[in-house]
Amino acid sequence: MDRFVKNFIVASIVYLAVASVIGILMIMNTNMLTLKFVHSHFMLIGWVSMMIYGVGYHILPRFSGKLIKSKMIGEIQFWLANIGLIGMVIFYTLQQSAPENAVYRSLTGLSGVLQLLSSILFFYNMLATLLPKADED
Repeated sequence: MDRFVKNFIVASIVYLAVASVIGILMIMNTNMLTLKFVHSHFMLIGWVSMMIYGVGYHILPRFSGKLIKSKMIGEIQFWLANIGLIGMVIFYTLQQSAPENAVYRSLTGLSGVLQLLSSILFFYNMLATLLPKADED
């Protein structure tokens, strides 16, 4: 298994654990409901998307009988996805406590852009791996 694939899977399990703890804390203390954004993003982007990326990178090329287009893109995507997710939850949370601070809003947006770039890299890498080239038709 490629290192970046294993990293996606391990990260997804860590995000599941963290999001689960946050979910329990929100149930036990309604004052913690301010963490809904953090909880939902750790669950959906952290747990679900990271697992899909890891499993997708591992299984889909094998199903097609091809090598992954670029392991380097997978590595870059891993870092962009994680930096983007952590940035979003930190800066969004800080923005909620200081809504007048435009820096937090901008950093939240920048983190979202990193997350988007990460997804685009996955789409490209998978499509370039799975779709036949014109001379293979």
